[in-house]
Amino acid sequence: MKNILLAVVGLSPQVVTETLFALHQQGRRVDAIHVITTRSGKEAMNTNLLAGGGKGIFHKYLEEYEIASSTISFPHENVHVVKDAQGIEADDILDETDNENLLELCLSLAFGLTADPQSAVFFSIAGGRKTMSSCLTLAAQMYGRPQDRIFHVLVSPEFESNRDFFYPPRVSHAIRCIGANREPFYKETRYARITLVPVPFVSIRESLEPELLNRPSDPATLLASLVREEQPVLTVDIPGCKLTYRNLEMDLSCAHMALYAFFAIRKKDCEKPFSCKACTECYLPLPQIFENSQEIERLYRKITGSRPLAQMSTTGIASLDAENFNSYKSKIKRSLQKSFGPHAMHELEIASSGARPDTCYGLPLQRERIRIVF
Repeated sequence: MKNILLAVVGLSPQVVTETLFALHQQGRRVDAIHVITTRSGKEAMNTNLLAGGGKGIFHKYLEEYEIASSTISFPHENVHVVKDAQGIEADDILDETDNENLLELCLSLAFGLTADPQSAVFFSIAGGRKTMSSCLTLAAQMYGRPQDRIFHVLVSPEFESNRDFFYPPRVSHAIRCIGANREPFYKETRYARITLVPVPFVSIRESLEPELLNRPSDPATLLASLVREEQPVLTVDIPGCKLTYRNLEMDLSCAHMALYAFFAIRKKDCEKPFSCKACTECYLPLPQIFENSQEIERLYRKITGSRPLAQMSTTGIASLDAENFNSYKSKIKRSLQKSFGPHAMHELEIASSGARPDTCYGLPLQRERIRIVF
């Protein structure tokens, strides 16, 4: 069995050697190390732990504890940096987009490292920002197997995040510490205590649909696959600007809700006597959608209040044209995919039917599975 350490790390690379030391003290072998971090964290890793010429603290630890460097794979390529859609490395995790990119990286690595049944993954959540620990924990819950573990590492307060402390050396020596009153003092490293704490978690891997284990997926898709409803219902809460589907919720802006609710109401009110599954009778071409702009505006006013629409907007939902209609439609689709997963798109998006210039638009979901809250 190959043991892999996957750790989140911020600006304190010490967490890697501290975790490795704690695992070794418990007799747990580590065959490979992977790290998830930011650009700044990567620089700290390369400067301190993985410095060239075997001078890095990681190599010094192995030498001091007589562990052959060839037994643990930890090349620079195993330091994985959070990146945006353009491939630019994140300096820090500061906003929702950074967090989404972080979660995507955690899920992707967890998926890949747990694919080998002859491996065990030790997820270390001791480093980085709290959101980094949370994202790696979620990834472990999604893809973890019985042999995998989540660990946190507790370090004596005076040595925790101390830039001079990376692991308890075999020969104790005094290092500079900072006390509670911010006064410096020196303390022997033999007093350092590193405790490996196993964190219980419930894995949902075995409950996922089999095809979701063929490739990494987003959280919405993974969670939605756990819901076993035969016919999930879409609730369109107009006053609350909220959609609910498969026990998941998403918020929409007022303008997006007005447009989406227009199509939902049209589908719901369709009086065709036959089933509307795969039916596009209620779909409308763009000219007819624009002819119904007063109904869309009425829905918008219902959401935002009685203030005249002209005071709110002179371009957007107040005066739909092909350009902003397509913009609204695309943004709604991205929001749906983010919240409910790509698998739901064939039912929930504002879909098109027919070739130009006769393209029509509407909701694919059957009317009996739509609930409108006015």
